[in-house]
Amino acid sequence: MGVKTAMEWLSSCSGCEIAILNIGEDLIPIITEALDIVHAPVLMDHKYFGQTGEGLTLEIPEATIGIVSGGVANEEHIEVLEEMRKKCTILIALGTCATHGGIPALMNGQDRAQSWKEIYQTKTTDPGGEVPNVEVPAPLDRVYACDEKVKIDLQLPGCPPNPAHIAEVIFSLLEDRPPVLPGKSVCDTCPTKREGKGDVSKLRRFLTNAEFEPGEPIDEMRCLLEQGYLCMGPVTAAGCARNGAPSCIAARVPCRGCFGPVRGAGNQMLDMMNALASNGIDCSSVIDRRSMLRFSGAHGMLRPVKKMVVKED
Repeated sequence: MGVKTAMEWLSSCSGCEIAILNIGEDLIPIITEALDIVHAPVLMDHKYFGQTGEGLTLEIPEATIGIVSGGVANEEHIEVLEEMRKKCTILIALGTCATHGGIPALMNGQDRAQSWKEIYQTKTTDPGGEVPNVEVPAPLDRVYACDEKVKIDLQLPGCPPNPAHIAEVIFSLLEDRPPVLPGKSVCDTCPTKREGKGDVSKLRRFLTNAEFEPGEPIDEMRCLLEQGYLCMGPVTAAGCARNGAPSCIAARVPCRGCFGPVRGAGNQMLDMMNALASNGIDCSSVIDRRSMLRFSGAHGMLRPVKKMVVKED
């Protein structure tokens, strides 16, 4: 028998689960020999309240390893997450939604009540549309990362996370050793040419292609930040690199920050503003600063902007 493992998803898109499948052939011995999956809603039919609904409280089987993807957005998510923490010896937060809020946490930057109203009660909805409140979990005041609600033993960010890193974490746990994971920034793994400070003073919007010769190796292209594009590489955790270059950079596209802050408790927006200033770029040319937190809006980073009240004379 393998190591008992429980898997759960909260406010997520299943991209993390697809990343597990993308481990490839190495996944076969993992799921057939190494792990004994006792609970995984995405893979197997295991009811929270018993197979026939006879239970009175939510229950998840005990497991040595617990893997949770997705952030915490409603009361059901909290209940499931707390049960996972209670029943699992080691709890892993998988993916940027679980570690930093991810895309769902963009909602944190808006007024929650107004957002629900716009979603369910606009002119494009049926007349009399109401925000659902019957037999659905009550939403929380904002979207939380998992470690804001329970103790997390290992964080593995990424949108989606790197399949090779997922495999490394699993094998390291089975072999009782620390996992070998990247600890630097995307810039540290980027092979593009750097020539010092860029020669632009204002950010260029990515409405035109970056400057490079078609077909040239990625290490012959100049750094996108030095070209004046908002590349989040300096403040984003490494982990997406494959075939020698970060995924976005390999496609000649600026890093969008999907692996979360390189510093454990970092603020990607503030750190990026410093990076822009040190690169000689006028920070006032940033059109939407809060968009730098598009993947890391949990931990209180994104909050609704208070509307200014203009007093009439």
